Amino acid sequence: MAALGWLTPRRRSASARSVLAGEASAEAARKTALAGAPHPAEPDLDTDLEALAEEGEEPEFPVAGDDLAAAFFDLDNTVMQGAAIFHFGRGLYKREFFRRRELARFAWQQAWFRLAGVEDPDHMQDARDSALSIVKGHKVSELMAIGEEIYDEYMAERIWPGTRALAQAHLDAGQKVWLVTAAPVETATIIARRLGLTGALGTVAESVDGVYTGRLVGEPLHGPAKAEAVRALAAAEGLDLARCAAYSDSHNDIPMLSLVGHPYAINPDTKLRKHARTNDWRLRDYRTGRKAVKVGVPAAAGVGAIAGGAAAAIALHRRRK
Repeated sequence: MAALGWLTPRRRSASARSVLAGEASAEAARKTALAGAPHPAEPDLDTDLEALAEEGEEPEFPVAGDDLAAAFFDLDNTVMQGAAIFHFGRGLYKREFFRRRELARFAWQQAWFRLAGVEDPDHMQDARDSALSIVKGHKVSELMAIGEEIYDEYMAERIWPGTRALAQAHLDAGQKVWLVTAAPVETATIIARRLGLTGALGTVAESVDGVYTGRLVGEPLHGPAKAEAVRALAAAEGLDLARCAAYSDSHNDIPMLSLVGHPYAINPDTKLRKHARTNDWRLRDYRTGRKAVKVGVPAAAGVGAIAGGAAAAIALHRRRK
């Protein structure tokens, strides 16, 4: 898949593989995006915003009818408790795609991810390598159908209600809402559709004639690659990033969060929490019930969900023995 270099200018801090991964993800996302609801007509929106700024008032956010704005949500531990790729691995094991040894690795990685609450690059890379080897030779359509079932089995009940409400606020304002994740773009697209979102940016696995080759296009959509994907999609969609919002739990997503005018730290890890406070970014934490910095949607999930999820992953492996 050719890199879409014409889409947008960029800083050259990202590697060529990050740029390729981001632009491939943006192209895939636009092809599979759901048809969104029409935006409310706001012909004098720019004038209204300028008037509020002159009066020293902050307009309500998200701004209804601002079709130059969109929202970008990280998936793992931001929209959903745990990591999508680990849940997907459990579902594939249930369908005998791989053996018990691989399940043990998935269970441990998921337990570690939930307890630590941060993305470890080595763990994430190991999980992606495992997934690529597992799906190699399978049809894309087959994995999409299985992904629908896995969402119902393992993911639907793990959506954070608070983050879901934030996404809905953007939808209600007539804005597009995109997931941005290192998970496979097919899995991310399923989750986005089930949540009623516009679409998803995710890691693009190479396929030939509808069959996975076991290779990636570029690299996993992680860190700088996420920022490249958002930049490319914004250019293609005609968005003003200064009006857009982005949400994430991980300091790895600071490049993406820094692109937009409205960055939010959701269930943040220690490094992101510190960065957000230093830069006066808004905070939301749905894990403990702590009140958010600045006005926000009330937390809706307890800390027991984290420990419970880890125990469930380990218990699943033990039951299989």
